[in-house]
Amino acid sequence: MRYGRLADLLRLALQMQGRADGLSLDDIAQTYGVSRRTAERMRDAIRDAFPTAEELAEPGGRKRWRLPPGTAARLVDPNVDDIAALHRGAKLARQSGDFGTAEHLETLSDRLRARLPGPKRTRLEPDIAALLEADGVALRPGPRERIPEQTLNTLREAILAGVWIEADHRARASGLLSRNARIGPLAMLLGEGRQYLVAFSEYAQDVRLFALAGFERIELTEKVFERPEGFDLQTWMQRSFGIWQEDVYDVVWRFTPEAAADARFYLFHPTQVMTDEPDGSLTVSFRAGGLREMCWHLFRWGETVEVLQPAQLRLYMSELVSSVKNNWTK
Repeated sequence: MRYGRLADLLRLALQMQGRADGLSLDDIAQTYGVSRRTAERMRDAIRDAFPTAEELAEPGGRKRWRLPPGTAARLVDPNVDDIAALHRGAKLARQSGDFGTAEHLETLSDRLRARLPGPKRTRLEPDIAALLEADGVALRPGPRERIPEQTLNTLREAILAGVWIEADHRARASGLLSRNARIGPLAMLLGEGRQYLVAFSEYAQDVRLFALAGFERIELTEKVFERPEGFDLQTWMQRSFGIWQEDVYDVVWRFTPEAAADARFYLFHPTQVMTDEPDGSLTVSFRAGGLREMCWHLFRWGETVEVLQPAQLRLYMSELVSSVKNNWTK
């Protein structure tokens, strides 16, 4: 039995041509979420369609397959959806303040459109124009920081080059200015609200968050920065409900039957487990820190959510409610 999903086979052919080291059966199975036997059928389908496919042997007997440059020919031509996806990505990047990425995506879009053959470009241009007009990206209302483009460009350059930076940074909470702080940038957290740099602090000897708005001076050094051994950004971020890294708690919330339908659409945390209760309510449990940020989010749900665990979160909620009430009644 041959594998028959054309879209997957086309994508696989492009991947085999685009990677100099080729793909193994494990790579194919993981990428497409299929069994090893199905991965073998996909590989065989590509070898039947492209007899020039090359087999590479690795130490230990493992094999990989690749297509020589130019094999896929016009399969690499962009289509309308490719152009629209780049356009959407550029608009989202620009709205989040990441102007450098937006410009790169727009340039890539222009390059892809330029490589289209003349007749094909003529046929696709009306479709591209209509799709871009219909696929508008709305700017979500609400407060957001405006970070200087030079700050983002310099930090991006440091991350790509893998070097230390020396910076003057003003702490958001205390307003204190740290001069000549030696920092190893790892990633930028952009988007709504506060925006941060995830970086290794030489002073703290640990990974910390630095508000992007707090940078008053940044200079790249020539010293290579090596990422902390075993550091994984996604794993590090999952320790927190929002941004701040704090002690991890077992968290359990219960949403009323009236709110359960809406709550099911939310990804509150990557480790969450949702349980439908007999009375129609919904229980959500996960492990994370960042209790105050949980409070800020839970306020949106009002009386439709109950905090079952931890007790510290219930205490924070009570304190915040009392504080807000006192400020409004002064």
